[in-house]
Amino acid sequence: MMKTAQDIGRVITRYGAELILETASGEHLRCTTRRKLENVACGDYVRWQVEQQGNASVLAILPRQNVLERPDFRGKLRAVAANIDILLVVSSWRPEPNWEMLDRYLISAHLLPAEVLIVFNKADLRDIYPNAEHEACLREYLEIGYQIVHTQAKGGEGLVEIEEAIQGKTAIFAGQSGVGKSSLISQLVPEEEIRVGEIGETGEGRHTTTVSSLYHLPGQASLIDSPGVRDFPLPKLTVSQLQAGYPEFSRFAGECRFNNCTHQHEPGCAIKTALTVGEIPPRRYQRYLTLLKSQINN
Repeated sequence: MMKTAQDIGRVITRYGAELILETASGEHLRCTTRRKLENVACGDYVRWQVEQQGNASVLAILPRQNVLERPDFRGKLRAVAANIDILLVVSSWRPEPNWEMLDRYLISAHLLPAEVLIVFNKADLRDIYPNAEHEACLREYLEIGYQIVHTQAKGGEGLVEIEEAIQGKTAIFAGQSGVGKSSLISQLVPEEEIRVGEIGETGEGRHTTTVSSLYHLPGQASLIDSPGVRDFPLPKLTVSQLQAGYPEFSRFAGECRFNNCTHQHEPGCAIKTALTVGEIPPRRYQRYLTLLKSQINN
């Protein structure tokens, strides 16, 4: 029996057991996956071949740089996307920011590891829905060194900054439903037809992207649009893994009395001391305690 030639490609989109594969020549092929490859994800590099029946199939997933995962409703980790260089976490002024979800994405970016850029979309709504608490939360991210880009898809505000940040990289847009990820991508990749949804009367987002899809931008950039979520739970982490996702803690590393300090109730805690003198953002610290409790009880 004649053997068919094998080649390397990248997964552009996955629909259940089928996926769209981009070949080395840039052609898009519909492929099937074998049962043992059920964890293949958008962004994966794979080895594939055309079968003698004429259909294409994926044979193997090549070693990953990293993979962004989230637990499903049963707690099993599911791959969202793979081989990510930079995570673009999108929030907006409507629906209102979910700061704890943003923190969970930032922790995930650190674990990948990957660069991170906070994107605050719908900049025109900032003055329409003023909120002092949201502004205070936003300032804390700037104080600890996160880069924030304010965008407005329809007016093109902030798009140049995004293009510069992802040049030569594989980026993924992630965030809660309705924040405008697909609207931003439709401006960044205008030749693609991307569904854009509206915000309901409740202010909650509606899902417009149901699967992760990869698009190409000028400057050797690839951009993955991931489905919006109502929540983004973390997998089970160790205390040290959770703490590593808080860069504001790093300057005090090794200064606590106990090596396994949780920065919660222990005496001689350098983080709690720094908190009292304003060197640790108080809102971020309170959300850390909430996440710590959920991890301990998980």
